[in-house]
Amino acid sequence: MYLCTTKTKSMMKKDLRIVFMGTPDFAVPSLANLVDNGYNVVGVVTMPDKAIGRHHDVLQSSPVKQYAVAHNIPVLQPEKLKDEEFLTALSNLKADLQIVVAFRMLPQVVWGMPRLGTFNLHAALLPQYRGAAPINWAIINGDKETGITTFFLDENIDTGRIILQERIPIGEEDCLEDIHDRMMMQGAALVQKTVDLIAEGKDEAIDQEQFMTDEPLRPAPKIFKETCEIRWTATEQVYNFVRGLSPYPAAWTTLHTQDGKEVVMKIFRTKKEMASLEVKEPTLQTDNKTYLRVALPDGYLYLTEVQISGKKRMQITDFLRGAHTEGWTL
Repeated sequence: MYLCTTKTKSMMKKDLRIVFMGTPDFAVPSLANLVDNGYNVVGVVTMPDKAIGRHHDVLQSSPVKQYAVAHNIPVLQPEKLKDEEFLTALSNLKADLQIVVAFRMLPQVVWGMPRLGTFNLHAALLPQYRGAAPINWAIINGDKETGITTFFLDENIDTGRIILQERIPIGEEDCLEDIHDRMMMQGAALVQKTVDLIAEGKDEAIDQEQFMTDEPLRPAPKIFKETCEIRWTATEQVYNFVRGLSPYPAAWTTLHTQDGKEVVMKIFRTKKEMASLEVKEPTLQTDNKTYLRVALPDGYLYLTEVQISGKKRMQITDFLRGAHTEGWTL
């Protein structure tokens, strides 16, 4: 954890006017923690309501909006962050500080508005994993730990001065969902610590250059559907790849049935068995009752929780009970 001082007068938390910016479930505990502990959240900025349903005729509010409305906090939902009407409404909230948790990239006219600045909670140990999907890529790359960082926004993506950091271990069997949920709660506490430092004038933001080492910087680009297709290269690599995408958007592969049809299968959980095998290419194997596995030169990867198009997610024994996988190939 890193901290220092800036030239701001100490303020009571009830006097510090905060605007919170966020959208998904991940952001809600950070907002709720501030509200529950008496901080003066004067407004929330979140994404516009999303059209859902078969005919796109139902509007769904973001989790952050749902929380804000339930607690009578004013909500702004701009389509464009440089819209004059939105900027005027945001300015009228007279925020001393803005907090961003899982929102979107802000223009300078927005992040530069509060007198104490705007800080973001990032789901990695910056400067590593700058980008939209830091939890995914840390697991995919087989890292044994990750972390959370609060930092002041600047002109570039995830490059601002660091305020606080905390480390989070990644277990051998942890998947995206496990780390996401752990980080969500630990992040809420770190956001509060950061606000307290800023309110007390004790925050010291450190340039990210001081955190650089000889280790190359690893990016965390956005995940797309095509990103999630499994390349059957090595057992450990595929094992980590599946963990880093589970449960959403989920790793997937295409299986070929005996009669020439293609079946797209999402894979949520696997088990690995390392061994030296005499296989020249990935080979699908099954006893049609208890296991479905892929044999690779360095071991077996057992598919333990899967889903095929049009069906529900299920354990492999349940899948095999209803499927006829004889002769299926990768």
